Amino acid sequence: MIENDLIEWLLNGDVSIQYQVHRDLLHSEQGHLQERITNEGWGACFLSFRKQEGHWGRGFYQPKWTSTHYTILDLKNLGISHNNTEIRQTLALIVQNHKGPDGGIYPIGTMKKSDVCLNGMFLNYAAYFGMKVDDLQSIVDFLLSEHMGDGGFNCHSNRKGAVHSSMHTTISVSEGILEYARNGYTYRLEELQEAEAEAREFLLRHKLFQSDRTGKIIDKKMVMLSYPSRWRYDILRALDYFQLAGVEYDARMDDAVHVLLKKRRADNRWPLQAKHPGQTYFDMEKTGEPSRWNTLRALRVLKHFGINR
Repeated sequence: MIENDLIEWLLNGDVSIQYQVHRDLLHSEQGHLQERITNEGWGACFLSFRKQEGHWGRGFYQPKWTSTHYTILDLKNLGISHNNTEIRQTLALIVQNHKGPDGGIYPIGTMKKSDVCLNGMFLNYAAYFGMKVDDLQSIVDFLLSEHMGDGGFNCHSNRKGAVHSSMHTTISVSEGILEYARNGYTYRLEELQEAEAEAREFLLRHKLFQSDRTGKIIDKKMVMLSYPSRWRYDILRALDYFQLAGVEYDARMDDAVHVLLKKRRADNRWPLQAKHPGQTYFDMEKTGEPSRWNTLRALRVLKHFGINR
């Protein structure tokens, strides 16, 4: 059972946190809270930076974290309304101007080969905001064409000939497929869900952060708690995806859960341990301090899997 003072602390945060606490921990749907995200706090702040031509930053993918791509991903993860008109207009611009010859969305440059990781993220927020299926079909085709033999995905598969999947790309595509299914899309859905199941197995085969050959930590950043995750993989992002997908507990999650529990502070809050460098509009939380985002996500993971430690 979650302590009342912890819930109270979470509910003193941004309206997007309040909304997700009610939705995921208290099971109290608070539609008015979701509507407030557009006009208050972090959501309103992100929206205020949208330019008249419909983009954020200097366009679709520049500068990195203040670009249209990552700002829309941030807004989606806040839980802003699916029906936001401004975001839908921007998505139409992206599809119109950034479809590559391979059917995917490409960011910049002359090569025009789409990035698999980016397209997983795009599918994630485009499906959430209800983009027309006709606009998503070529992206689905592209992602399925890049599904690798070991079950996962790699952003270098179509550009540098990668032979092993990437945890970063695999989680982004898996999240995209899950959101696509959750929002009622059916085009090649069975194939996508088969690919997603294989991708989950790829992550579990690595115990969510370990080499399948040596058992060593793949990258120490994978066991650091950050938010927003951007394109980077970490154990909390993975566990949060598994709970959202409704997956049952698997013993191969043990090590990751053990690491997560060790990071809990004496006050039962989880810290923000890392920030991915780059220009931002603002910081939602400060590195080294208790994080409502990480605490919320950790609590819903533990709740879903019935972990009472």
